[in-house]
Amino acid sequence: MHYEGFIIRPPSEANSILLQATVGCSHNKCTFCGTYKGERFKIKPDDIIMQDIAFAAKYCKNQDRLFICDGDALIIPQKRLLSILEQIKKQLPWVTRIGLYANAKSIKMKSSEELKALCDNGIGIAYLGLETGDDITLKNICKGATSATMIDMGKKIRASGIKLSITVLLGIAGRDRSQIHAQATGKVLSAIDPEYVGALSLMLIPGTPLHDDYESGTFPLIEPDEMLREIRIMIEHTELTNGLFHANHASNYLPIRAKFPEDKAKTLRLIDDALAGRVALKPEFLRAL
Repeated sequence: MHYEGFIIRPPSEANSILLQATVGCSHNKCTFCGTYKGERFKIKPDDIIMQDIAFAAKYCKNQDRLFICDGDALIIPQKRLLSILEQIKKQLPWVTRIGLYANAKSIKMKSSEELKALCDNGIGIAYLGLETGDDITLKNICKGATSATMIDMGKKIRASGIKLSITVLLGIAGRDRSQIHAQATGKVLSAIDPEYVGALSLMLIPGTPLHDDYESGTFPLIEPDEMLREIRIMIEHTELTNGLFHANHASNYLPIRAKFPEDKAKTLRLIDDALAGRVALKPEFLRAL
């Protein structure tokens, strides 16, 4: 397989075929992210993508899921993306689900009919980084969208039949807006009602603007107990019809995997037990991105 740069994928795609169709991220302005800094976004040539599909057809027959990398493959023009999906279906007929990253801009650029066509041609799940539902924090981290836009785009992709997995970031609002961030994020998640929510705990990356703010003392990194209180408030304000809320990423202090709505009350009790010291937290040296 032909890979360029630093490849990332969601934890749930760990066993998937990783097909890199784009390099970098089409937005690449978020203050907390250092993944693609200094890397110009591009769509890889079709011949390289097709060579990788042919390689996967020969050597990846035991993997039934495929993830299209990099940071925002949904932004690939519709005709080209459908051509890629056609070849995946033709050469890898055993693949049962195709996933990719999306952002508000790329969802907005696709019509509802185009998103439905992508669903019909194999796209089964999209991963969207919401990070926060607080408009001030969204602006501070240069996310490039408001909470209202995030809600509209989340609903739009869900209406197409593509499942949606939303990522939120604990600690991203700092200390002063922690409670506001938690409440607002819960309300946005409830409005979108995705199938999956993944909560990660902020880990500062040297060289990013947010890390520079931390070093200068203008951005406080909240403590583990504050992150627990934050996720408790977030869960308390989140209503999902039939969703999975998990915070079992390597960055999290307290592993959580809860089916909503039935596990909501039990999860809040678990967090309360952790805050009271009755449940041990993950030690700092075991946390990772």
